[in-house]
Amino acid sequence: MLDLFYNRFLKRLLMRCDAETAHRMTLKLLAAWPLARIPADPPELRVRLWDVDFPNPLGLAAGMDKDAVAVAAWQSLGFGFAELGTITPRPQPGNSRPRIFRIPEHRALVNRLGFPSDGMETVARRIERMRRRGIRLRVGLNFGPNKDTPADRVAGDYGALMERLGAMADFVVINVSSPNTPGLRDWQSPQRMKQIFAAIADATPAAARRPPILIKVAPDLEQSDLLGICDTALEAGAAGIVATNTTLKRAEVGVATEYEGGLSGEPLRNRARAIIREIFRQTRGKLPIIGVGGIASAEDAWGHIRAGASLVELYTGLIYAGPGLPAAIKAGLAGLLRREGFSSINEAVGTQA
Repeated sequence: MLDLFYNRFLKRLLMRCDAETAHRMTLKLLAAWPLARIPADPPELRVRLWDVDFPNPLGLAAGMDKDAVAVAAWQSLGFGFAELGTITPRPQPGNSRPRIFRIPEHRALVNRLGFPSDGMETVARRIERMRRRGIRLRVGLNFGPNKDTPADRVAGDYGALMERLGAMADFVVINVSSPNTPGLRDWQSPQRMKQIFAAIADATPAAARRPPILIKVAPDLEQSDLLGICDTALEAGAAGIVATNTTLKRAEVGVATEYEGGLSGEPLRNRARAIIREIFRQTRGKLPIIGVGGIASAEDAWGHIRAGASLVELYTGLIYAGPGLPAAIKAGLAGLLRREGFSSINEAVGTQA
């Protein structure tokens, strides 16, 4: 019913607005969403990672709900988890508008948001309120530095975020791969990643729970750089890798556009899958992967899982397909498991790496 309303009426209205206005309107509607009972997911869709049980492998990607305003809606739509953020220590406005652009012929988006954030204190209060409401959705928190933080203090921003928000997260994602914050991708180097992990360790009290820490990587890395990141992640004790962020390379994914920023959506699918497969091979499956990029169907999610992803996330596909997409993907995944003779998602991970 909701999906029908979205595709027949609401989508037309939203598509008449500029992309960021539509995004804001959608979040306001979803923030008022009542907490709904949803049917239990089939047991074969359950995934256990890092001593955390996920009811299904499908998550909301970072960027859709940067400030934790609509968590009840993500649970009600049937997501197994949501990655919220990117969150910065202090509030910041991000880049000037316009900064989100649709490319409907490719079912893609380009964004150059630049980490607009309400800041970690506001997000912390929202998550605390969410838990008091009885919302039990698994939550990943995506961390990034403030734009005006000097380079020698960037690692400290990640430490401050962990100190304030780490205990509230089922997992944490260190975002060093956004293309819209100058110099941020330089922190994908092994030496600088070690600085971040050291700052996080220093900021975590000895008796406190430290959540699993994942690194989010760009799809535009050269193979040698990607392999170096994998080795560093293993050495530093990372719990996994999120692959991938948005891409700056247009020709490689078959899109010609004058819009500046990171491209997401269906054109990114094959590149993201290749990165997932390479990480799985390089780490021999020792680092769980959250696969992101181009997921708009159960077959897309299945392809990422077979390439090596234990969990998958979507964002752009939700905008074009509507709120019924999570349920459709879950039903499709259950059917694909049966057709291919697997009894669980875990059995299928990396079987085509």
